Amino acid sequence: MASSRLQGTMFGSGHILKPLVSIIVPVFNEEKTILELLTRVRSQHHQEVAYETIVVDDGSSDSTTQILRSHPNLYDKIHFREKNGGKGAAIIDGLNLSNGDFILFQDADLEYNPSEYEKLLRPILEWSADLVIGTRLSGGSVTRVHYFWHRVGNKFITLLFNILHNTTFTDIYSCYVVFRRSLLDVSSLRTANWSQQAEILSLVMKRKPVAFETPINYFGRPYSEGKKIHARHIFGVIRRMIVTRFRSIKVP
Repeated sequence: MASSRLQGTMFGSGHILKPLVSIIVPVFNEEKTILELLTRVRSQHHQEVAYETIVVDDGSSDSTTQILRSHPNLYDKIHFREKNGGKGAAIIDGLNLSNGDFILFQDADLEYNPSEYEKLLRPILEWSADLVIGTRLSGGSVTRVHYFWHRVGNKFITLLFNILHNTTFTDIYSCYVVFRRSLLDVSSLRTANWSQQAEILSLVMKRKPVAFETPINYFGRPYSEGKKIHARHIFGVIRRMIVTRFRSIKVP
């Protein structure tokens, strides 16, 4: 388990840097939302942490790339992939660019509001959490009605994850996941598709982290507005959870 206290980095002059949170934003064909989303991300400030925003454009074919190039003030680092490799590939690129003590994932649509960051960071700052998931399914004040079978599938894979890891999460496929960077060896990732989140969480749980959930609001969008995940993705997620849980890895 990682250190139980959240500490900054000491300057030679004796000043202490705030812990850094790397916000990784994978983007693919989000011309309608990317500008507003990054504006919201950039407007977030916290007295006890610092943020860096890392955008990975996953080979967008609409005007997303042009919008990103025109607004360099809205991010700290950016990587343009020549070809679309999927969300997982973009996440790996973002992880390799990150310098943060913690990683926070942010989708490029407007289903999740960056104003929730303070909720996600509270368990880290007050109770030394190593992993925090923002749950859409327990205690949020407002949730847009979304697809029934998505909810059923989410509950099933969350149940299986809890059985495998002896945990009580309610929503492991929420976008809002924050974890201590030292808990994940990026080179150990084997997937670059929708199964990757299950793999990341499985690998993190092998390190016995202090884990929390916190309720968040959710504004899910339909397929007509660009939603990309489909029911067929559940089969790869299930397989990846089981394989990763019982895969032998070197745990420091």
